[in-house]
Amino acid sequence: MEESILTAVFLPLALAFIMLGMGLTLTPADFRRILIAPKAIVLGLVAQLVLLPLLGFALVYLFGLTGALAVGVMILAACPGGPTSNLVSHLAKGDLALSISLTAISSVVTVATIPLIVNFAILHFGEEGSVTLPVLQTIIQIMGVTLVPVALGMYIRSRRPAWSDRAEKPFKMASAVFFVLIILAAILKERENLIEFFILTGPIALTLNVVTMGLGYALARWLLLPIRQRIAISIESGIQNGTLGIMIAATLLQNSEMTIPVAIYSLLMFFTVMVVIYAGNRLVKDVPTV
Repeated sequence: MEESILTAVFLPLALAFIMLGMGLTLTPADFRRILIAPKAIVLGLVAQLVLLPLLGFALVYLFGLTGALAVGVMILAACPGGPTSNLVSHLAKGDLALSISLTAISSVVTVATIPLIVNFAILHFGEEGSVTLPVLQTIIQIMGVTLVPVALGMYIRSRRPAWSDRAEKPFKMASAVFFVLIILAAILKERENLIEFFILTGPIALTLNVVTMGLGYALARWLLLPIRQRIAISIESGIQNGTLGIMIAATLLQNSEMTIPVAIYSLLMFFTVMVVIYAGNRLVKDVPTV
């Protein structure tokens, strides 16, 4: 498969399929929950939409990253949570309803914030001569592969709830396969520089993942939120929609080097989430599953 077909056709379709699967699990109540549990929702959104990009920017400077790789880190930091964070919250015995709500709401908000953050990074890290994200066009494109499939999935669930329940597991399995293929494709494209890129971006990707999860949990604990909500906020703060990040870099910006921090982050994330799942089950072992 040629790179142009992969980035122009397969990647957006795969992301749309994944988001359609997420929509099959959502109901309007997930968006109304911000009125029911505002403290937890607001904290989760602030951690994800404000603290994460700020931390990503600080880490880029701390680790001395520049150019396209620095922009790649900021693309990752600008992305919302994704279906993976909901699955991890479930396995770690976090508040699944809160996790789904945060993913849904942040996916709406970041449609507008992603082009702003990414364009700032492009200008700041000296990549403006080669790429740029037109704000309105980017918002429309991201909506087309995220919000529209989610809305369609929610509509299908409202009309065919029983079918949606049966389809949830196959969609999750297929989404996981697509996710792995997308990461592998991004890595293979830059395989000649992979070791160098891993040395450069691996530490920052791991730090971003671990610190944001720890910070999310600490803030939730400081606000005296229940243990399940702490776990969910921690996971939503630290696990981003890597598929969306790779699509922005590879399809919208057409820069394969920018996909590398996102792909490496997605690989390292599998190891950290195993620790989180184990810790979550230890913390709430006497609490019934949500």
